[in-house]
Amino acid sequence: MRSKARECAFKIIFASLFRPDAELQRGIYKTFDLTEEECAYADRILDCVAEHREQLTEELNAKSVGFSDKRMFPVDKSLLLMALAEIRYFDDVPDVVAIDEAVGLAKRYSTEKSVGYVNGVLAACIAGGDTKA
Repeated sequence: MRSKARECAFKIIFASLFRPDAELQRGIYKTFDLTEEECAYADRILDCVAEHREQLTEELNAKSVGFSDKRMFPVDKSLLLMALAEIRYFDDVPDVVAIDEAVGLAKRYSTEKSVGYVNGVLAACIAGGDTKA
């Protein structure tokens, strides 16, 4: 009986990492004490990733040799989607800043090898051209 309950709880928690509801989102914003402007920017990133997720994922798959998005560590995938969205769709963010921010977050939240991986995939995306769609 508890095994099924644990399995259900696990699935709900796991799903919330990738598809947070608005209440969770507001809670995170409050925890980080974001200003209105910071909330708007975070929303802008989230909206962009949601709108262009398929295209972003396709590009990451093409540039990430040996690792499809299904094999990527979830932290790395999240950072790559965020940074690539900024690179491709945010004219007010220099590509190098998007990469630097993603690499900095990888240093804090991912593995040592992930730092080079995130940097390398994003550098390949920039080298491939088509910046600022």
